[in-house]
Amino acid sequence: QLQLVESGGGLVQPGGSLRLSCAVSGSIGRLYYMHWYRQASGKQRELVASIASDGSTDYADSVKGRFTISRDNANNAKNTVYLQMNSLKPEDTAVYYCKVANPQRIYWGQGTQVTVSS
Repeated sequence: QLQLVESGGGLVQPGGSLRLSCAVSGSIGRLYYMHWYRQASGKQRELVASIASDGSTDYADSVKGRFTISRDNANNAKNTVYLQMNSLKPEDTAVYYCKVANPQRIYWGQGTQVTVSS
């Protein structure tokens, strides 16, 4: 079983930056994907960024060049995935969720609110 705990959300002005963290406790295995999703009010949840166990990354077109996903996997029992968000726009306002998928299961975090407003 894995536990995911997100942090780092908050209120930021347009053009500002935030860094989200997702602490993953438990043995994640050797093959996995870690993702950040977001869901704005009244909209469907959408994939924002992904990082695979081999370190490869992928981004939604709407965040390319502004967001960066990374991970700290110093040991298999504790991993952290980050989402550095720069040049934030009001349309980035949403609840951001961390998701981890391995061959056995899919795990979701509880979400953290990001609000971009002046």
